[in-house]
Amino acid sequence: MILKIHSQDPQQRLIEQVVQILRNDGVIIYKTDTTYVFGCSIHSKKGMKRIYQLKNIDKFKPLTFVCNNAQQFQQYTKGISTPIFRQIKSVVPGPYTFIFEASKMIPKIMLSPRQTIGVKIPADKVANKLVEMMDEPIMSSSIPVEDNIDFHDPNDLAVRYEKRVDCIIDEGEKFIINSAIIDFSVDPPQVIRSGDVDISWLESQ
Repeated sequence: MILKIHSQDPQQRLIEQVVQILRNDGVIIYKTDTTYVFGCSIHSKKGMKRIYQLKNIDKFKPLTFVCNNAQQFQQYTKGISTPIFRQIKSVVPGPYTFIFEASKMIPKIMLSPRQTIGVKIPADKVANKLVEMMDEPIMSSSIPVEDNIDFHDPNDLAVRYEKRVDCIIDEGEKFIINSAIIDFSVDPPQVIRSGDVDISWLESQ
């Protein structure tokens, strides 16, 4: 199923339709501010398994939580000092993925052996509306990118995945950018990938 959802003014009935899919172990494709991604409920073991199969990766590779506010971010992680939390709040929403130790709120089925999770707060309005309606983060993982492809077209995604996922949200073509990945579960913080964004604020750490 393909749903065209307005990127600036998401239709409420369509958002509710997608949320129902997520709550019933469904897997969706939706857009963040960096790329299109697979998504499922953080409580769906079936959804997680399907995403691992879609990406052909093992179950120990961590997935990412997509949140829609800093408070939710803090609820599902631990070990965030006040200075770091303030800095993160100053740069989100945006194309950053932060790795922290997982809090007890995280279902055990999705924890990596390191007991860490990646968390991001994208600027995309549809993604944020979905998280708001779910009242919890959405587990997500980026869609594999073929060589020499620098954008995702929902029509191409439909050809490849329409029969393998439950819903594809069409927000139009998305130019792919790399998010910064910063690991705050170690001291000092480690930049896993600098991405296509400013990370100079890390120098004060």
